[in-house]
Amino acid sequence: MKDRNFNYIKDLTRYERQKTWDVNIGGVPVGGNNPIRIQTMTDTDTSDTEAIVEQIIRLIKAGADYVRVTVKSIADAGNLKNIKNKLAERGYKTPLIADIHFNPRLAEIAAKSISKVRINPGNFYDKRAQFINKIYSDEEYKQELHKIEDQFIPFLKILKENNTALRIGTNHGSLSDRVMSRFGDTPSGMVESVMEFLRICKKVDFNDVVISIKSSNTRVMVYTVRLLNYKMRLEDLKYPLHLGVTEAGEGEDGRIKSAVGIGALLADGIGDTVRVSLTERPVREIPVALKLVNHVRSYENHEAITAPLIAQPNPFEYERRSTRPVLNMGGEELPVVVADLGDRSLQEMIPIRGKLIPDYFLSGNKILDIHGEEYPIITLEEYLFESTRWGRMKFIRTNKMEFDRFMDRHPEIITKLKQTRKTVLILESFNKNPMAELRAFFMSLETHIWKVPVILYRRYNEETLEDLQIKASVDFGGLFLDGYGDGICVSNDSDIITFTELKDLSFGILQASRMRTTKTEFISCPGCGRTLFNLHETTLKIKAHFKHLDHLKIGIMGCVVNGPGEMGDSDYGFVGAGNNRVNLYKGLKPIKRNIPYEDAVEELELLIRENGDWQDPED
Repeated sequence: MKDRNFNYIKDLTRYERQKTWDVNIGGVPVGGNNPIRIQTMTDTDTSDTEAIVEQIIRLIKAGADYVRVTVKSIADAGNLKNIKNKLAERGYKTPLIADIHFNPRLAEIAAKSISKVRINPGNFYDKRAQFINKIYSDEEYKQELHKIEDQFIPFLKILKENNTALRIGTNHGSLSDRVMSRFGDTPSGMVESVMEFLRICKKVDFNDVVISIKSSNTRVMVYTVRLLNYKMRLEDLKYPLHLGVTEAGEGEDGRIKSAVGIGALLADGIGDTVRVSLTERPVREIPVALKLVNHVRSYENHEAITAPLIAQPNPFEYERRSTRPVLNMGGEELPVVVADLGDRSLQEMIPIRGKLIPDYFLSGNKILDIHGEEYPIITLEEYLFESTRWGRMKFIRTNKMEFDRFMDRHPEIITKLKQTRKTVLILESFNKNPMAELRAFFMSLETHIWKVPVILYRRYNEETLEDLQIKASVDFGGLFLDGYGDGICVSNDSDIITFTELKDLSFGILQASRMRTTKTEFISCPGCGRTLFNLHETTLKIKAHFKHLDHLKIGIMGCVVNGPGEMGDSDYGFVGAGNNRVNLYKGLKPIKRNIPYEDAVEELELLIRENGDWQDPED
């Protein structure tokens, strides 16, 4: 799989960790042959030494390899040394990372007493974006780059003198006006904002760099990291990559969304350190990250997968696989959810709780619709040789290895599948690396120009819902992000996970992979030392109040750093503006400023009503 046009990884059909440079971070190296490192971020005031030390110790005990702390003032930067010393006195040497926005001076102070400094190229030397449409000439653009270089090189010297590593981290929505003037708020703009800084690092031979590109939109996040990986390979740069879906949210939404985005990249061997950003206590992020990483590691040494050398999709832009519509599957239809009834009847499960009603139901060797209409599930042999099946609506259940063997013996199936108008494939994988095998199958379909719709199916045996959410989201997410699949069916052998939880998981994976929206999307940051209200409680309150508005995306941000830009494509935003104060946004535009916190939810409802987007909840 070495198409030079799309060579963002070495092999699309084999799991292999990408080789990156080894970067030492306070004695815990990342990249190279080191394990994928787990990190998180404190949400305690950095000036409160005792409180933040206690929180960092809890995070270390939970399994964090690195801990990031907010640095929002000179006092915070100066206190990093005290925090580090207090931890050392208690026997903890886990590297600390300073999170810096807007103020290069803070980064210079932090670099002298901490293992790594994170900067955002969108607001570090460039002015923070004002979302103005200034056009830069080539000469003006070059002059601005020279200014950045003149400021950045002395900072790199400070880092080198103190053996301090650097993370260059850009987020969707936090690009500078200069970059957006040329590239827009796009994957190309995000990549170029990082590459500008990397080229300076390369120029002065500073290699202790880790890179991150994040978005709350999993599709944007995955395509952008792939593009960055491709651009770095072209320039022979092998910096380690930090992965994360920013503003992922809380509860099952945050877990599924993080596993879809991070998992799609890890499954391709991309990524050296991971942070799962949940709107919950930081200590709860770490078990999720560990499970995610461990599941992808289970792909190692999988059975070999074959695929054609052509028909690879564009990995940098979304395009859904073209299919012929069959009933409400394929074509322009949204992907369907098929719920496994197990040993239950459809009558037992109706009425189905909640608004998320499956489109179809799997029951033994047949598929049912909500009205009880039955469609047979048949084998490849039955499809090819039993003429009584011709002209009837049917599902063929198969897997890639079986299909390849059958096609070798009976190549005439190629012609028949091209002619069919009433057939849907139910495709499963028994490979340890289901994402790569299923992707290879779709590449085969594209090679033969088969337009048959495909339902992706996988059976699990998990005892906890969280484990199932993470594994299924990783296995399926990257496929849906690439436009593969016209439906999903998740089965689980354990009765501990209910029918309702299973079908809701299927809807959640489709929404997290941007294929089908069925509920309000809440884009909420995890909180940090800048947040001036209880972000988790606030998020739960807002979700309860607005969860019926399934046509909207609502951003919930603790402060202006994760505010206007990083809400991305939110319709409305609830952003911390100061002590007990909130700004309310319509898109990227602030509409109501400095609203008292206790009035902000009602004011947000009023704003939504004023813009004609409110719907009364159903009784």
